[in-house]
Amino acid sequence: MKLKELVSRLNVLEVKGDLEHNINGVQIDSRQIGEGHLFIAVRGTVADGHNYIGKALELGAVAVLCEEIPAEVKEGVTYVRVENTEQVVGQVATTFYGNPTSKLKLVGVTGTNGKTTIATVLYEMFRYMGHKAGLLSTVCNYIDGEAIPTEHTTPDPITLNALLAQMVEAGCEYAFMEVSSHSIVQNRIGGLTFAGGLFTNITRDHLDYHKTFENYIKAKKLFFDNLPKEAFAITNADDKNGMVMVQNTKAQVKTYSVQSPADFKAKIIECHFEGMYLNINGKEVGVQFIGKFNVSNLLAVYGAAIMLGKNEQEVLVALSAMKPVNGRFEALRSPSGYTAIVDYAHTPDALENVLNAIHGVLEGKGEVITVCGAGGNRDKGKRPLMAREAVKQSDRVIITSDNPRFEEPQDIINDMLAGLDEEQMKKVIAIVDRRQAIKTACMMAKTGDVILIAGKGHEDYQDVKGVKHHFDDKEEVRACFS
Repeated sequence: MKLKELVSRLNVLEVKGDLEHNINGVQIDSRQIGEGHLFIAVRGTVADGHNYIGKALELGAVAVLCEEIPAEVKEGVTYVRVENTEQVVGQVATTFYGNPTSKLKLVGVTGTNGKTTIATVLYEMFRYMGHKAGLLSTVCNYIDGEAIPTEHTTPDPITLNALLAQMVEAGCEYAFMEVSSHSIVQNRIGGLTFAGGLFTNITRDHLDYHKTFENYIKAKKLFFDNLPKEAFAITNADDKNGMVMVQNTKAQVKTYSVQSPADFKAKIIECHFEGMYLNINGKEVGVQFIGKFNVSNLLAVYGAAIMLGKNEQEVLVALSAMKPVNGRFEALRSPSGYTAIVDYAHTPDALENVLNAIHGVLEGKGEVITVCGAGGNRDKGKRPLMAREAVKQSDRVIITSDNPRFEEPQDIINDMLAGLDEEQMKKVIAIVDRRQAIKTACMMAKTGDVILIAGKGHEDYQDVKGVKHHFDDKEEVRACFS
């Protein structure tokens, strides 16, 4: 593609060099540059791409998109200056990859909790209905049935457009993606056209990045503000910020609720550890999911499928066939009669939801033992809240390591324990070693009890001092069973 085509949609402030260059690759990471590529110098949160222009040219870049043209320019290289490169990466990537979202229906899911479940179930449902579909999620990306490992909830704009272009090439009609608050603020989804957007809920998270809860809300809302009028916006009417999200959207607004009147409404008829019977918009359906929070997730899935033109009965049949997502309220039954639940819950709200779901099934007929920790180098303010939530709804709590990253595990545990009073501490023990913590919980459990192992879910590693060591909560539980 000619460089002039790539920058034709941008507000270009200055050009030095020839816009007739043929560009055969676009990169924001200088290490990925190849011969004939365009390097986009982005001022990131960790590094400034302008410092790597020289490296990109050494590796074969023939053009540079930047906010500042270097004092020394290289002959034969074209420099294009714009005001903000971060804001235009998405547009350039979309143009380079042939505007993939104009050729498939892309639905984005944003919120604090539930994104992975909703996006994954939609992907599985549409494939179950016979469509080719793609998925971009925290757990894994999929191009129809092909798994592509993932590092971020929402990839950078170039990776994102490359994956979407591969989906189009593979014949996908639909794509479902998790949209993180970071990606909205950092314009990673710039240039994409969404057929619809879903809002799950919003509770305290990522304040290490956004600084205030208000900023976090604004980040999520921006996604809906930017939806086109042809799109749909489905919001959770049970969340106090649900209607705030869609107050300025141009998209067609629909609501879902388990508590009040809404376009998509449900109530639980019956609940056990194998699943639930629900009434959705007046029709009964059995599902393999557990908990009120999952009723909300399934309502969002149901609503999106209806808005994408699917028949109500077909959607209900497909919902009944869907299985829980890896590491999201996965129930493992021990030979000695207790149940272990492995869940990704890593916020106070998510922990509350999962524990509520457990109590909804137990109905006071067994004890709850919770194993949880908190991630290192993340929002410290939620640590004491996590401990308090665990203690409030558990008979015993074991505070342990999650992903300590570059912090000392004991320091994180101490931050959690600081949120508890003397009476609450009587329920709690602290075990730094996560394997030992899980083993201890299994030793404590009696027939009919439930152990909740929270925080890591699908993750099969522990991040310690920058190194990912293999660790899988489900493997550890099964080892205890045997």
